[in-house]
Amino acid sequence: MSEAAWRALGAGSTVAAYAALCAAIYLRARRQKAVAARDAAALSGTGNEPPTLVLFASQTGQAEAIAWQTARWLRAAGTPAQVMELNALDAKTLGTVRRALFVASTYGEGDAPDGASVFAERVMGSPLSLTSLRYTVLALGDRQYANFCGFGRTLDEWLLAAGAAREFGRIEVDNSDPGALAEWLARWSDSADAEPGAEDPATAFAQWRLATRELLNPGSAGAPVFHLGLVPVAGAMPHWVSGDLAQIAVASDPAHPRDYSISSLHADGELQLLVRQAQHPDGTLGGASGLLTSTLAVGDSVALRVRPHRGFRLDGNETRPLILIGNGTGLAGLRAHLRARASAGRHDNWLVFGERQAAHDFLYREEIEAWQTHGVLQRLDMVFSRDQPERFYVQHRLLQSADTLLEWLHNGAAVYVCGSLQGMASGVDSALRQVAGETLLVEMLASGRYRRDVY
Repeated sequence: MSEAAWRALGAGSTVAAYAALCAAIYLRARRQKAVAARDAAALSGTGNEPPTLVLFASQTGQAEAIAWQTARWLRAAGTPAQVMELNALDAKTLGTVRRALFVASTYGEGDAPDGASVFAERVMGSPLSLTSLRYTVLALGDRQYANFCGFGRTLDEWLLAAGAAREFGRIEVDNSDPGALAEWLARWSDSADAEPGAEDPATAFAQWRLATRELLNPGSAGAPVFHLGLVPVAGAMPHWVSGDLAQIAVASDPAHPRDYSISSLHADGELQLLVRQAQHPDGTLGGASGLLTSTLAVGDSVALRVRPHRGFRLDGNETRPLILIGNGTGLAGLRAHLRARASAGRHDNWLVFGERQAAHDFLYREEIEAWQTHGVLQRLDMVFSRDQPERFYVQHRLLQSADTLLEWLHNGAAVYVCGSLQGMASGVDSALRQVAGETLLVEMLASGRYRRDVY
């Protein structure tokens, strides 16, 4: 066969593969929408009674999971229910609602999570009369933050000021406290056998064996960062997709599992994590990070479960250009997305990643440089804050690259941010608003083109 014929055959194969990919994405989206519509219809019922609206404001997916479980409890008790993300609710619709249950997480120091930021700006920012609404708030938070359950409390007070009537007092949950969740359950479920947060067996905690552990930043001025590989001790490996989380249960505090971004794909045959060893002022290691990076020996096992993180998945953005921004161990979630993009043959990816020094902190260097060489990364910006006299971070690189950033956004790019809440995530958000403008960024949040997995 001639060289021209080989090229034509290769081009044809590429087109066919791309067409197959698009078809697969389309069919999967249709299936997901069909399942969602079926679940919504089953929960809302068919009678004349208007459904109770179960609204969730989520950052990592916990509030969404509790909202769906609450709706199932209501339905089992004979009450039709409809589940909706708070960002999908506008003022006009809320004004017609007679009964609503709000499951609200808090982001950072008292802010609305991404799943409610549009609602907070567009609806809570304007006067509204809600005198016909009965409501209840389940506020999720963590007492290590000063403004514990800050957004849930703000939402509750705003609803009351708008004339809505509390069905009963706000319930506050400290880091998945089972007692508070049981109190919430008791309000809606008639079943004595029901359990708060009941898990799908496929996502329940199970024993996973530590197969590999590698220090990635020897000589770093920062704390040690380890690449970990884990496999189930028994049974098949549960399914996950890029963007999902692994929860680690620590024996000393099993009620408060620790979330980590999964940095590998299910097809890799191993669940991989990127963990920085945390150390307390007294020299003791953090519970989960110490267990994973020091206490466990290779071959030992740990309690782990996979947790869907729908707010950070590629769902709906598979065919868009991607701008992936992060720092430190936030590279884990971005790496999983890049692996998924490489597998799908998508090369319209831009990675902006920050660490301390190139000599010690260029995590996954060989893999990232290979992606750049083979075109998976259309653009790569590595930002090392301490390789020059002045501190320089990823948000500064975004501002430097404002024209290119705006071009990517106007071409439909989605933005994924993974890493530290303090400093990086807030700085990146400020830079994006400065370059893109408030209107575009709010539209991107509402449509799912701007997603964050920050801690």
